[in-house]
Amino acid sequence: MNNIDYNTKVIEMKNITKKFGDFVANDNIDLVVHKGEIHALLGENGAGKTTLMNILYGLYQPTSGEIFINGKKVEVSNPNVAIANGIGMVHQHFMLVDNFTVVENIILGMEPIGKFGVVDINKARKEVEELSSKYGLYVDPDAKIEDISVGMQQRVEILKALYRGADILILDEPTAVLTPQEIEEIIEIMKNLTKQGKTIIIITHKLKEIKQSADYCTIIRRGKKIGTVKVDDVTEEELASMMVGREISFKVDKKPAEIGDVILEIEDLTVKDNRGLDVVKNLSLKLHKGEILGIAGVDGNGQSELVEALTGLRKVESGKVILQDKDITNLTPKEIMESGMSHIPEDRQKRGLVLDFTVAENMILENYHKEPFSRKGRLNHRNISQFTVELMEKFDVRPRNDKLTAGALSGGNQQKVILAREITNDPEVLLAVQPTRGLDVGAIEFVHKYLVEQRDKGKAVLLISFELDEVLDLSDRIAVIYDGQIVDIIAEKDADEKTIGFLMAGGGVEDERK
Repeated sequence: MNNIDYNTKVIEMKNITKKFGDFVANDNIDLVVHKGEIHALLGENGAGKTTLMNILYGLYQPTSGEIFINGKKVEVSNPNVAIANGIGMVHQHFMLVDNFTVVENIILGMEPIGKFGVVDINKARKEVEELSSKYGLYVDPDAKIEDISVGMQQRVEILKALYRGADILILDEPTAVLTPQEIEEIIEIMKNLTKQGKTIIIITHKLKEIKQSADYCTIIRRGKKIGTVKVDDVTEEELASMMVGREISFKVDKKPAEIGDVILEIEDLTVKDNRGLDVVKNLSLKLHKGEILGIAGVDGNGQSELVEALTGLRKVESGKVILQDKDITNLTPKEIMESGMSHIPEDRQKRGLVLDFTVAENMILENYHKEPFSRKGRLNHRNISQFTVELMEKFDVRPRNDKLTAGALSGGNQQKVILAREITNDPEVLLAVQPTRGLDVGAIEFVHKYLVEQRDKGKAVLLISFELDEVLDLSDRIAVIYDGQIVDIIAEKDADEKTIGFLMAGGGVEDERK
């Protein structure tokens, strides 16, 4: 709190309204942010948080309303105007060139030119190193983006904004794709930045992180501002009910599991990564009907490659995958799906949706060739639309427009489209990978309810999540993965954060395996 200068309003947005046709995304919103504060914008998926910040950054123009930056009225007609006024924005899905280096990405469009009109890369590297040292944002300037972690990529995005002179940083869902350790690091980075005189606005719906990092919080519900609160004065429960307009249960409501026969058996599975190294090593696991089996582990211990092998996206080197007594090892994704497995993928944009297709087209991606969606090779658009609108209603996808492209939806609503499609396929085994990544507490409650419902119908759910709380809350048994192997399987009644965390870090693994 000591960093805040209450006499200096760096941002003042007055009566901001934004309409997309008949849809009102922002309805007469006011926002005041003081110099040196971390100000959280809290709201459900699709509440209008990102839209409001896209207006501040010049990506959208408001239908009505005014913006003041450092006390001066500014028409933010495009991002260049925002940048010139000291505003930088780090988007939820990073805007980096994968095969460029860190330093090339940071200076892109603002390259220092040396002799003979050539980019002075040494000068650029020096400037980047000075910036990263000043703000505690360590990066390797010469590493390629495709070779560094998501957490490091985020640092590059922040440095890119600081390199352009940003004093006000907008971070859209900064922790949505980070591991728990990286989340702690980004919170520390934000606090360091405010100590150096920067101001930060974070768009989020993670209550725990608001409590850990933010000074003030403005809550938006369905496009309207509900209020601004001092974070120290409210509980997580109070923030949650302001956000969704009702009481939220933080505890997963489930009865004891009625565990049935084995439905999925993984036997001595070995899978290589893109470098040709074994990352899943003789892994064995049994999944039963009527249970949620959670896999807990630090990111990078073979989870992604395991999922790709189970879903036909990566070759199995040795071992077997048996689904309902059928060997599905190295079958195609379509054959595996038709054998009774559905998949909620880790990366909704790369693996879950075709962003340029409509919501309706995405809903029938896996079944477009079947009745009632098509007959004799011709699509029945009326049936497709009716089916989609019913699912959008049931799974609370907003806005309720099946003709919108999937890319036009907020991240959380994109996730709901995938959930609706995969659960409606009525699989025997649902492979749920990071199923609530980027969702607000109301939507998380909703997803958890559906996963438990699948289990109570006698279906099997294999849950892979980096959110340890989620694994502990949902799972009937927890398998801990470390270095490509299952190191222990623990019953729900014996599982606690300390025990699981110890195993996730390699504790209890024999010396020769470390």
